[in-house]
Amino acid sequence: DGMNVLFIVVDDLRTVLGCYGDKLVKSPNIDQLASQSIMFSNAYAQQAVCAPSRVSFLTGRRPDTTRLYDFYSYWRVHAGNYSTMPQYFKENGYVTLSVGKVFHPGVSSNYSDDYPYSWSIPPFHPSTEKYENDKTCRGKDGKLYANLVCPVDVTEMPSGTLPDIQSTEEAIRLLNVMKTNKQKFFLAVGYHKPHIPLRYPQEFLKLYPLENIMLAPDPWVPEKLPSVAYNPWMDIRQRDDVEALNVSFPYGPLPDDFQRQIRQSYYAAVSYLDVQVGLLLNALDDVGLSNSTIVVFTADHGWSLGEHGEWAKYSNFDVATRVPLMFYVPGMTTSSVSHGERVFPYLDPFSHISGLVPQGQSKKVVELVSLFSTLAELAGLQVPPVCPESSFHVALCTEGASIVRYFNGSEEKAEEEKDQCDDTYRCFNEEPVAVSQYPRPADTPQWNSDKPKLKDIRIMGYSMRTIDYRYTVWVRFNPNNFSADFGDVHAGELYMVETDPNQDYNIYNNTSH
Repeated sequence: DGMNVLFIVVDDLRTVLGCYGDKLVKSPNIDQLASQSIMFSNAYAQQAVCAPSRVSFLTGRRPDTTRLYDFYSYWRVHAGNYSTMPQYFKENGYVTLSVGKVFHPGVSSNYSDDYPYSWSIPPFHPSTEKYENDKTCRGKDGKLYANLVCPVDVTEMPSGTLPDIQSTEEAIRLLNVMKTNKQKFFLAVGYHKPHIPLRYPQEFLKLYPLENIMLAPDPWVPEKLPSVAYNPWMDIRQRDDVEALNVSFPYGPLPDDFQRQIRQSYYAAVSYLDVQVGLLLNALDDVGLSNSTIVVFTADHGWSLGEHGEWAKYSNFDVATRVPLMFYVPGMTTSSVSHGERVFPYLDPFSHISGLVPQGQSKKVVELVSLFSTLAELAGLQVPPVCPESSFHVALCTEGASIVRYFNGSEEKAEEEKDQCDDTYRCFNEEPVAVSQYPRPADTPQWNSDKPKLKDIRIMGYSMRTIDYRYTVWVRFNPNNFSADFGDVHAGELYMVETDPNQDYNIYNNTSH
């Protein structure tokens, strides 16, 4: 009880990490965190796009309750005055701090990252964030471009730095302030990379020689994929280097050699991120708080690296909805740490060979909407009540049950307790399921299929992931009253995980199923 919380959320990070079994990536610091944590190998976001996913897990409500499917409304005005996870910690005596991209900036967090409701002091944004999409990538001709693939010389960048480097420095500064003031804190740190553009210090390319980079295992558009399910990756098409390739709309494909370059740069950006995480966790050791701080590491959603002929997120496939999720809880996921002992020594990805395995791994299917109640329980706070069916009028409740019951190998125990249950909500009889959703403006891919504005949404794809399958129905949706008509199914998808882990063979219309 009374532990601090360090909440690390990464933009667009899929499970390309050593601890998740990726053989190519160099991520020694995140792997080291996993080796002291419980790691969830089947964790899913509720919508594969930044603002809706973040508002969902920070409020503990699903997108149909936040009513945010795009970037253009603030839930407190548009849906209900819902308390957020940091707000709940703040009301319970914590100093709450936000560094980098935690809430999605802009309308969806009231242009203030929901300050002062959620945070004790105004959130920090790196000053160099504003150059993210500028022409800072040097082409072969020596000119500057706004490219997708953008390894840079950091010394040539504005202010001689990059946003995530600044965020790490600020987070470390705040850890020192908290230590000096002996204040209990909830510190959220949001990293930008590997979000596009793939702009990172060029030395990280050395870790990934192009000849080692393969294409996606399934770089084609699946034959039985309903057209409504496809996203045409408009955001990467607008980058100078992609635009120059003159790729056909909507299905492409991108040339193979360029696909390899994107994948190479995504991996390089992950290793750059790993260094930032390593420096941050090393600083937690330095200030002597590793034995009294819960560390959570996750992402807002994944990112397709050519699978199904798709790039970016904006879909219901595992590559877009599945995220890394791990919890380090001193004394629970690891034996208690003696004072002054180092838990997170910094590991250099250029020299470190990682062979660390997660402390504990759960295959249970879980959702990011459970983060709020899980962190409340881990910190010894009262777990917010379960939301009633309609909760627009309820300020504090959650639509995601705590997953602490899956920690420290108690999965078998949970199985036994199945039948003894009194309270409806605390009765987990049914198999765990993760629900994600994605809106579309039309049945066929068009310019706004990736990110339709609320008023243009006509179809909602509701997707259910169990341990055995992913099942998706695309149904008529009315944006004026936020209603989905399950009697009007435009298309469906069904993939069996065991025989089709990459979700390439849609058997929805196969009568034998």
